Amino acid sequence: MMIDSFTVQAERPEHADAIEALHEASFGPGRFARAASLLREGVAHDPALSFVATAGLTLIGSVRLTPIFIGDRPAILLGPLAVVEGWKGRGAGKSLMRTSLAAAAEAGHSVVLLVGDEPYYGPFGFVRLEPYRITLPAPVDPARVLVCPLAEGSLDGLGGAARRAS
Repeated sequence: MMIDSFTVQAERPEHADAIEALHEASFGPGRFARAASLLREGVAHDPALSFVATAGLTLIGSVRLTPIFIGDRPAILLGPLAVVEGWKGRGAGKSLMRTSLAAAAEAGHSVVLLVGDEPYYGPFGFVRLEPYRITLPAPVDPARVLVCPLAEGSLDGLGGAARRAS
């Protein structure tokens, strides 16, 4: 019997091993050299803004948000967002996105940054800024650098190097 419903809930410490396995399966070992991964290195994701999707007792998806800076302004980095292969296209990723963005806005954050595909993330409010207005710690296609304003005017004057929050 195939379960076709899922639940989104706050990430808990007991999810860590399943999330790591999901990230390994989704992104492979090369993920650690990517710009977004370098921004997360040595900085804990925010458990109040990180969520999992489960079907029964099985973890089927995860999203994490990590504090960063863009220039001298605090921001949040979204990612990784991952869903297990058999659950892609069934709404888990979209539910995780909506939940995490709502939690970030409710917590008072003003900008979310990610490296991703605009056709997927655009409907959630992510936009491209002019190329290289935000720089990352490793090469990345500037068309994939996306930001989501969570407050009025939060993109005004936003720019500079994205860096770890320490």
